[in-house]
Amino acid sequence: MAAGATVDDMAIAMLETDHMEANYKYGDGKSGDAANFGIFKQNWLMIRSSESQFRGLSPNDYHKGEVLNKDLHLDIETLHNSQKHYGIDAWFGGHRNGETGLKNHNTADINNYKNGVHWIRDQINKDPKHKTDDIRFWVDVPPI
Repeated sequence: MAAGATVDDMAIAMLETDHMEANYKYGDGKSGDAANFGIFKQNWLMIRSSESQFRGLSPNDYHKGEVLNKDLHLDIETLHNSQKHYGIDAWFGGHRNGETGLKNHNTADINNYKNGVHWIRDQINKDPKHKTDDIRFWVDVPPI
């Protein structure tokens, strides 16, 4: 597990990426505030709203988020800052469904996503070796 990462972080990464790497289509095929970066596929709106080095940037500056694809420490720091900034329930909503999810984070889809992350977290926590072994837990939550 990367320095500073939590079991919850691992669960999010497992749900978001195939190999816990940012090796998906640039921006996750999206642009502006919807573009995603890093192993957690964080959206640019939430990145630029919660991480100090990106504050004040616009939706058009989304290419600057690419640094999260290469800097795991910054990716983790940004995730934690975003969760603190929004609170965990709103964070789940915004992470799953962008600005719409931030405004209404109690939808069936967002709750399904949150439950998937929690299920993965619970599987990791069942045995301490899962924090360092190569077993991957997976839940099928359809992308939106």
